[in-house]
Amino acid sequence: MNYGIYMKKIRILNDKNQIDIAKILNISAYTYSHYETQDAIIPLKHLIKFCDYFKVSLDFIFNFTDKMKYKNLKNYETITKNNLKVYRKLNNITQKQLAKELNITQSAISEYEKGHKMISTPVLYSICQKYHISADYLLGRIEEPILLSK
Repeated sequence: MNYGIYMKKIRILNDKNQIDIAKILNISAYTYSHYETQDAIIPLKHLIKFCDYFKVSLDFIFNFTDKMKYKNLKNYETITKNNLKVYRKLNNITQKQLAKELNITQSAISEYEKGHKMISTPVLYSICQKYHISADYLLGRIEEPILLSK
């Protein structure tokens, strides 16, 4: 994952400093700086909030696509569904298979799909990278599934 590089580029392009972004995310500048350098893994809720603020796609931040924005991109507050289960079933992948491939528990997959727990950034990244599917789609930020080529 190299999201930190893209976060920094977007921040600089928009003439913001790390303190500005930390305020937006309601975290310390020290914490934010560690997200950009990737000395700490950014929680998905902060990454989505960052993307919402700059109106960019997660897929761009994850370097899955060169397309910075998607039409009709929903923000964090309007995400109402989790497409992981739909995608998994359409592709005949069991929770057990997915869990094994990601080296996590089947119960974690179940919790993500029920919406009881937000998927972690590394797990979301791994799913998208392995299956070439949009992070924005899996999180319900866009309606149509997008297969990624990167």
